[in-house]
Amino acid sequence: MKTIEVVAAIIKKDNQILVAKRNYGEFENMWEFPGGKPEANETDQIALKREIMEELNINVTIDEFFMCAEYDYPTFHLSMNCYLCEINDEHFTLSAHSDIKWLSLDAPIDAIDWIPADIQIIKKLKKRFT
Repeated sequence: MKTIEVVAAIIKKDNQILVAKRNYGEFENMWEFPGGKPEANETDQIALKREIMEELNINVTIDEFFMCAEYDYPTFHLSMNCYLCEINDEHFTLSAHSDIKWLSLDAPIDAIDWIPADIQIIKKLKKRFT
């Protein structure tokens, strides 16, 4: 089974996180942490800043590595390095998503329809921050 490596931004503000609703592909209309695939010779940090600029048109400050989420889909294995991030500007322009919203870490996990690999991330966030 092939492995796909991606990076994801956990953009946190107070007791909320930014989640994005995907507007394409197999997981269209499901919620995720924004990010994407690093290009050749990119570090995770460079790739994450580029992906967030491309997807949301904002700059992020990467605070720390949070976790590596591993998940087996039927046709590939996903390895997703997740970073806690901050933003200064909330003037988003969406390209890979149809919607974004701030979700309280107190909200039930099933309050939204998550992409499967992201569920483990939200569970760990709740343990750490609530």
